[in-house]
Amino acid sequence: MNVPADLRYSSDHEWVRGVGDGLVRIGITDYAQDALGDVVYVELPAVGSSVEAGAVFGEVESTKSVSELFAPVAGEVVAVNDELEGAPGRVNEDPYGEGWICEVQVAAEDDLMDADAYAQFIEG
Repeated sequence: MNVPADLRYSSDHEWVRGVGDGLVRIGITDYAQDALGDVVYVELPAVGSSVEAGAVFGEVESTKSVSELFAPVAGEVVAVNDELEGAPGRVNEDPYGEGWICEVQVAAEDDLMDADAYAQFIEG
């Protein structure tokens, strides 16, 4: 599994990348997209909505199942990846790049895992 060292991870298999000034980009991990199978739909959060760490903020539908997305941080959604509406498979093809879900202005500190801790977590 691909676990980039520059990201932080939640136990719900979301990743977080700092993009500056308290803003983070969020997506699902390579491990999660692989477990889901072919993604056919992504329900994005609304821009301007508040999210709480650990709370549901969207869902991903695949050929295997529907899975809820859990916010890895608390804050306000400031952008979503509208490209996923027409091309949800980007989550499978490029989970750490073009398959990102949303950007959040972070309101509080988090307790996310670094890459080493997440790699140990998914290896069980």
